[in-house]
Amino acid sequence: MKRLALKFGGTSVGTVEKIKNVANIVKKRHSEGNEIIVVVSAMSGTTDELIKKSNSISKNFDNSELDVLLSSGEQVSSSLLSGAIIDLGLKARSWLGWQIPIITNDNHTSSQITKIKTDEILNFISHGGIAVVAGFQGISSSNRITTLGRGGSDLSAVAIAKFFGADSCEIYTDVEGVLTTDPSINKKAKTIDKISYEEMLEMASLGAKVMQPNAVQAAMTDDIPVNVRSTFSENSGTKIIPESEIDYKKVVTGVAYSKNNAKVSIVGVIDKPGVAADIFEPIGKNNINIDMVIQNTSFDGKKANITFTIKREDLEKTLNLIEKNKQKINYNKVVHDDKLAKVSIIGAGMIANPGVTHKMFRSLADEKINILAISTSEIKISVLIREELTQKAVKILHETFGLN
Repeated sequence: MKRLALKFGGTSVGTVEKIKNVANIVKKRHSEGNEIIVVVSAMSGTTDELIKKSNSISKNFDNSELDVLLSSGEQVSSSLLSGAIIDLGLKARSWLGWQIPIITNDNHTSSQITKIKTDEILNFISHGGIAVVAGFQGISSSNRITTLGRGGSDLSAVAIAKFFGADSCEIYTDVEGVLTTDPSINKKAKTIDKISYEEMLEMASLGAKVMQPNAVQAAMTDDIPVNVRSTFSENSGTKIIPESEIDYKKVVTGVAYSKNNAKVSIVGVIDKPGVAADIFEPIGKNNINIDMVIQNTSFDGKKANITFTIKREDLEKTLNLIEKNKQKINYNKVVHDDKLAKVSIIGAGMIANPGVTHKMFRSLADEKINILAISTSEIKISVLIREELTQKAVKILHETFGLN
C-alpha cells in the first residue's frame, strides 16, 4: 500500500462540477489501494476577490488579518470536496491548518512550515478514510492563522508528503504537466516527461506558473518525488526527479519568460569600495528583490554606471529610496524603463555543451531583438528585452533549440 499526497489547484476545483470530477479522481486513486491525503487550493478567482475586498477596506490592510481573510477560500473548497467524496460512498473529512495543526513561523502572508502533527490524520487514513487538507495555511506559535504566499498550496502538499512519509506528491493542474514554454504564446509547446529539481526551480522562478518555487525547493531539499499532471486527462504528466536520474538528450529543456520587469540605471556613480552596498542596502531592507545587476566602470576608474532590474510594481518605491539616498551614493542621474521582459532558456544539458550562448544571441539578433541585459547560471541564460518582443523571442528560441 502506498501513501499519496494529491494536490488540486484552483482551476481544478473552480466549480462544483470540477470538484465532483476531483472527487472521482480521488476515489479512483483510493480504490487502487492507496492511502490518500488530499490538499486543495481555493476555487479559482476566490483569493483575488478576497484581496480586492481587503484593498477596499484599506491599502495597508493588516497582514495578520489578511491571513485570516485569505485562508477562508481553502476552507470552502476542502469542505465541498470532502462532501463530494462522502457522496460517492467513501469515508472523508476536511482539516484546516489549525486543526491538524500545521505549525508555521509568524511571518504573515509568507510563512514557512516548521512542523506538522500527524497522529490524527494517520489514524484516519489507516482506517480507510480520505483526509482533505486546506492548503496555503497554518497556525503560528501564538495561535494566529498564517498563509504561505501565493501558490502556497503547492508548499503545503510537499510539506505534507514529507511529514507524513508519502511515497509521492502529485500536483494536479489544468495543463498536461510542465511544458517547454507557455502554450498561450506558443502553441508548439509540449509536455516534458522528466525534469530535474534544479531545472524546475529555475523555470518556476523565471515565470513558469505550474508550481511555486518554494515548493520545488522544498521537494529538492527533502528528495520528494513530484508528479505534475492534468486533472482533466489520464496522461502521466511530468515527473520532477533528481538530476542524476535524467538522460539529457536535449541541451535546453524549456523557455520561460516574465513581463513585469523594470530596469534602473544609476549613472555617474563615484566608483569606490562599498558604493554598491550603499545602493542596494536600503532597497533590500524594503523587501524589494534585485534581479540582474550590471556595473560598467569608466576607463579612468573614477565613475561607474550601475544597472539593475526589479519587479515593475517596485519601481516607484525604488526610485524614491535612491533619491533619499542621493547624498550618500553621489550620482549624476537615474534612468529607468518599465516596459521590459525577461526571457530565459533553461537546461542542465547546457553544462556539457559549449556554444549555447552564441546560438541564443544569434537567433535573437537575426530577429532584430536587442538584448538590454544578460544574466547566467550553469543551467540558465536570461536576457532582458523590450516587452512587446516577448512572444517573438520565445517562439524563435523554442524553435532554435529543437523544442517544437
